[in-house]
Amino acid sequence: MAQQEKQHLGRGLNAIFGQNVEQFLDDIQNNAENAAEIPGRREVEINISEIRPNPYQPRKEFEPKALQELADSIKTHGIFTPLLVRKSVSGYDLIAGERRLRAAKLAGLTQVPAIAVDFTEEQMMEISILENVQREDLNPIEEAAAYESLVKKLGYTQEKLAERVGKSREYCANMMRLLKLPSEVQQLVIEKKLTNGHVRPLLSLEDDGAIYDAATKIVHDKMSVREVEKYVHELNGTEKKAVKPEKKKDPMIRDLENRMSSKLGTQVEINSKKITISFSDTDDLNRILELLNCLEESF
Repeated sequence: MAQQEKQHLGRGLNAIFGQNVEQFLDDIQNNAENAAEIPGRREVEINISEIRPNPYQPRKEFEPKALQELADSIKTHGIFTPLLVRKSVSGYDLIAGERRLRAAKLAGLTQVPAIAVDFTEEQMMEISILENVQREDLNPIEEAAAYESLVKKLGYTQEKLAERVGKSREYCANMMRLLKLPSEVQQLVIEKKLTNGHVRPLLSLEDDGAIYDAATKIVHDKMSVREVEKYVHELNGTEKKAVKPEKKKDPMIRDLENRMSSKLGTQVEINSKKITISFSDTDDLNRILELLNCLEESF
């Protein structure tokens, strides 16, 4: 490794988080050349009972079948990649390796190999979230919550968030808006009954009740994204109605309107077998009646 890169890594996690976090974790756990640059790195064998779950783990849903397959593999071959932990006052805090830890429990293991590092609370949070986001195995709600954590808890700006997760600022903003959905609708997204495209239009509705009612109808009717957009437009009263082409008026009628308007000094419209003469007030009405010779002396 070049001397310049070693110095870069030696400045701590904040200096390298712009890189691929997954690769960084692999380097730590697989004893790569830069492993010595990580503060307090040491290989340990620890009891599973000593490991506390990572409170910053954004991933809440784990596929049971895939987890069981990993457990079966661990039973046969053991754990190839150690978990990443940090020593706490009592036991260890898990930083990365939630899926391996769960599979190890399923496999009946009591101890697991791990790499202990001296990360701060903020470093632990950041690397936990970024690892999962970069692996792209989060459901949309988990991903949205991860982004919000980086913004609220670590003070990320929208620009920094987009840069760190390798997405556009607009994409990140749209994802975080999903957290404004009612929890019942978020659950439909988690269960893959609704996609991002289905629920984004729902955010324009007035309240949670309207959003939930619309969401359940969308699921029941198996609407496409395009159908959802049209449906929400209708609910909001913003559906564009077909504009009927204006029927062209007979030129002779139009000419008569113009001549009457000129004579009476006001707008005159002739249609539907009636003549409409506009006036602004009583004085204007009297003026028009006088022109039409309809004003009685006693009026």
